[in-house]
Amino acid sequence: QVRLVESGGGSVRAGESLRLSCAASGAVLSISCMAWFRQAPGKEREGVASIARNSTVNYVDSVKGRFTISRQSTNTLYLQMTNLQPEDTGMYYCVADRYGCPSLASTRYWDDWGQGTQVTVSS
Repeated sequence: QVRLVESGGGSVRAGESLRLSCAASGAVLSISCMAWFRQAPGKEREGVASIARNSTVNYVDSVKGRFTISRQSTNTLYLQMTNLQPEDTGMYYCVADRYGCPSLASTRYWDDWGQGTQVTVSS
């Protein structure tokens, strides 16, 4: 099992930036893919970005050109967010999978989840 702990959330104004971090521990060598999901109040959880072991990245259309996912070694995942907008507000979750790289379209196949860090963007 993999334990994931997020940090870096906060409250910012539209147009500002934040960097989220995720520290992984436990069976980190078994991780094949990591991702960030988010959930806004009253909405379903949605995938934001993923990065596979071979460094292939994927983004949801709404964050392309503004967010960058990166991974440092096997233990740390980042999400650099620029030009934040109010619609980016939500709880952001660090996620890992130990068997492949599931689609961002579903939460269903991801193995391990962090507790989340809150991002609030005001206009």
